[in-house]
Amino acid sequence: MSKYKAKLLCMDVLIAALLLAFDQFTKHLAVVYLKGKDAYVLIDGVLELDYLENRGAAFGMLQNQKFFLVAVGIVFMAVICYFLIRLPDQKKYFIIHILASAIIAGGLGNMIDRIRLDFVVDFISFVLINYPIFNVADIYVVVATIAVFVILLFVYKEEDLEFLNKREK
Repeated sequence: MSKYKAKLLCMDVLIAALLLAFDQFTKHLAVVYLKGKDAYVLIDGVLELDYLENRGAAFGMLQNQKFFLVAVGIVFMAVICYFLIRLPDQKKYFIIHILASAIIAGGLGNMIDRIRLDFVVDFISFVLINYPIFNVADIYVVVATIAVFVILLFVYKEEDLEFLNKREK
């Protein structure tokens, strides 16, 4: 492994750790200041902070399926880590490292909640469109996944992704 690759992987860990810490901090604030209280209106009719204990996955699916959700989360994060290790150590892949680190941080943030609390702390509510309540970890996962998808479709060429097909020598 090159020195640059080692630095990238260390950066991945650092980014994921910082984002994870911020996610857990915001959830802690939600528990302390929002639990058991009425929603806190940030923008009337648009955005509120409203405490919710989510025992399922996105949009309330798979309620009370803690073991399954943790297992799936571990598999997805293992795949992302494998992808990061296989990613060539060229600068054009730098953004993928950052985005994958955000996805890992979001996945870990929600997994920590599930294991520790048996639910995920959600608190951000877009009432304007009646969108399900979510949290900072969800933002990491959704935004970074969409960005990776767009980059893979429109930025990288087919030959830029050949590393996925090659076996380790």
